[in-house]
Formats: sequence, C-alpha cells, structure tokens
Amino acid sequence: MGEILIGTCSWTDRALVGSGWYPPGRRGAEGRLRHYAERFPVVEADSTYYGLPDERTSRLWAERTPEDFVFDVKAFSLLTGHPTRPAALPPGLPGDVRSPKALDEVWRRFTDGVGPLREAGRLGAVLFQFPPWLRPGARARAVLADCAERTAGWPVCVEFRHPDWWRGPQERTTAEALRSYGFAAVAVDMEPSLPSAVPPVTPVTSPRLAVVRLHGRSPAWGTGSKEDRFRHEYTDGELREWLPRVRALAGRTERVHVLFNNCCADAAVRAATRMRALLDC
Repeated sequence: MGEILIGTCSWTDRALVGSGWYPPGRRGAEGRLRHYAERFPVVEADSTYYGLPDERTSRLWAERTPEDFVFDVKAFSLLTGHPTRPAALPPGLPGDVRSPKALDEVWRRFTDGVGPLREAGRLGAVLFQFPPWLRPGARARAVLADCAERTAGWPVCVEFRHPDWWRGPQERTTAEALRSYGFAAVAVDMEPSLPSAVPPVTPVTSPRLAVVRLHGRSPAWGTGSKEDRFRHEYTDGELREWLPRVRALAGRTERVHVLFNNCCADAAVRAATRMRALLDC
C-alpha cells in the first residue's frame, strides 16, 4: 500500500492567513510555513504559478520544514499557456514573450528556481495545470511532448481542465499519453452539474505518484470572485465518496497526494484534517 499524504493547495492564501488559523507569533513567512508543516506532510506552492520561483526562497522552504515534508510546485502560468501579467515576467527576455528564445529563458529560470527543492529531495511534483481551452488533439500532443522533454527526470503531474480529456474513449487515450511520458494524472473533485465539470476519474499513469485535487463544489466555478468560486465546506459524506478512490490509488502507486483547494478562510485546512482522520493516516 502506497503512502497517502494530505494537505492543501497553499499555505499563504490571503483568506487562510486572515482566518486566524495561524496563531500569534506564527504569522510571518517563516512562522506560517513551520506551523503548517507541523500539521501536514505536503503542500502545493501555488505562488509559482503567478511568478517564477526563486532559488533562495526554495532553499528557505526546504530549510524550514522537516526532512520528509514535500512541496508540489505549480508551473508558471506562461509554461501552461495561461495569460501572464507583464509584471510577472523576468526583465530582459529576448524577443516576443512567446518566442522560442523567451520561452527557453523562462524555462531556464523556472528550472533554476525549483532546483534547491529537487536537490534536497523535497520536490513532490511539478503540477502542470493546463487551461480549459487546451483540448485533445495534435496541438495538445505537441505541448505535452515539449513539456516532457524539458522536464526529463522531474516528478510531474498533469491536470487537464477541459472535460473531454476524461470522457468516453478519450479517457484511455489520455491515460496512455500521460503514461508514455511518465506523468502522473491529477484526479479532481468539483461541482458535477457544471458543463465544464471534469469527471472524477482516477487513472493511474505513474507507478510512483497519483494526485487528487479537491476544488470544492461551488456552482460559481468559472464565474464571480475567487471566494465565490472556491467557497465550499466539504461534508463527511462528500469526503467519504473519495475514501475508496484514494485507497485504490494507494494500492497502485508508491505515494498519493490529496490536496484541498477550497481556499476560502480555513475551509481547506479543516477539510484536510478531517480527511486524514477518515483515512486514519
């Protein structure tokens, strides 16, 4: 049976910081991370989606957490085809921001930024969360092939946001593609009634890792404010739906990461704590 690690998709989210979950004396950058890492064994660093990771920061993350604590690092927005704020781009990029030379430089800086975590054995995975407009097809295959070439030797997990990747016969094709690149598939939980809802399938595409990201079941997904999109309190019944799925994943992989992304106040840390109790891990 593989190891099951449960955590959240951020420890620095403004709503969590403002919720009072961090006690007095633990509200600075170092204190927050130490407090979180005393309670959970894994976290997703989502700040790296909004800005390129910094080597010094990655080194500090490793130094401030236990030796068996791991970070899943979300890929920078430009590397997954999302809109990217000009202010988030490094200065002095050669040519147009999406030119081959510019992308090569962004990839280099991202690689350097996560380097200390890789060297310390603390990189759980790099998460490539692709946008909903990336559908199955020739262009997507080229994107995945390029990603695989640039991340050779890294632990990588992939989340598709367009539901067609996991519907009908395409499900098997998608799993085979991820398996051929050594990428772990990300299973998701979200409001199932939405037209954009990704099915809660749990394919195993890597013998080393499987990832589950629980986004909450807000019907405002894709609309409204961030709090509207992620406002959801998981019930025990909803969590129990995932218990056999998570255990089945653990039976086929070395490690399973279960990460809560319902980041409204302290809802994610409370759900993660409850899930650990239900799984007794």
